[in-house]
Amino acid sequence: MNEEVLVPSVGESITQGVLSAWLKQEGEWVEEGEDLFELETDKASVAVPSPAEGVVHIQVPAGQNVEIGQVVGSVEVGARKAGARKAEPAPQGAEPPPAEPEAPGAAAAPAPAAAAPAAAGGGGEEPLPGGRRVPMSPLRKTIAARLLQARQGTALLTTFNEINMERVMALRKAQGESFEKAHGVRLGFMSFFVKACCQALKDFPEVNAWIEGEEIVYHDRYDIGVAVSTERGLLVPILRGADALGFGEIEKRILDLARRARDKRITPDELAGGTFTITNGGVFGSLLSTPLPNYPQSAILGMHAIQERPVAVDGQVVIKPMMYVALSYDHRLIDGREAVQFLVRVKEIVEDPQLLLLHP
Repeated sequence: MNEEVLVPSVGESITQGVLSAWLKQEGEWVEEGEDLFELETDKASVAVPSPAEGVVHIQVPAGQNVEIGQVVGSVEVGARKAGARKAEPAPQGAEPPPAEPEAPGAAAAPAPAAAAPAAAGGGGEEPLPGGRRVPMSPLRKTIAARLLQARQGTALLTTFNEINMERVMALRKAQGESFEKAHGVRLGFMSFFVKACCQALKDFPEVNAWIEGEEIVYHDRYDIGVAVSTERGLLVPILRGADALGFGEIEKRILDLARRARDKRITPDELAGGTFTITNGGVFGSLLSTPLPNYPQSAILGMHAIQERPVAVDGQVVIKPMMYVALSYDHRLIDGREAVQFLVRVKEIVEDPQLLLLHP
């Protein structure tokens, strides 16, 4: 008996995608629930599990456009595992298979379905003198289009400030061990900024709004996007109702969303509907940047690396752990006064975390 392998629904607005890679070869054994193929849409890349255990039979080769619900292969249920094809290790000294689906530019004798997949989108790689040309993936196309929308469709400005991270760092050092025992996750910096931003968004609702045509849409929800870097590009999973979450729940959800985004298990619905975004270029060493809002959002907060710097405190020059922060915003909706005051409010809360006790 054969169990059909279907392209699953991965979001209400998603009707098609690209079968970017088969993770099992023709005739190879697969366990139920084991990753079978990768589906790339314009919003996310998802690893699709096998519906049953048995021998894999591939009907649609990698690199092809597919529709939701389409049959792309089957699993021969009841077949003997001993007779199934085993994954063949690469010869010693050979180059490992490419991380991104690739195919030669010139046509050859047709390759079997289990051969190395073509580049996502169905097109092949074109060799160039001193380089190569590869089609953009659907996800990269969407990222490019959204960034272009943010740049061309908004009047962007960026305001900067710096935050003394001394108290937050001391609090993490003093409470970090007990926090991890209580919640099963480390206390990071992001949860402080998420909570500070939620309070600042309540104080300055324009920053949590966006423009649609000639109307302003104000949001009474605080769905905070947290930018995550993956091998396929930048994804922004959403912390829904972040203002009502405690520090432990925020840290656990961020960890879960980031892991699933990198493991290609995030769904497009978990990437949609955010009202404000936080990005932390500091994890890569960035000292200062001007981030672009996640369109159609009107603003984004950029965190950066913490550096010990000399600062003036009560007339004395002292060394403090400082972080530059940036707020990029749509000046059509948010005036400079509100943008500056929003960032100052975030600074005040992070520099004195006890203020969060006044606004749980």
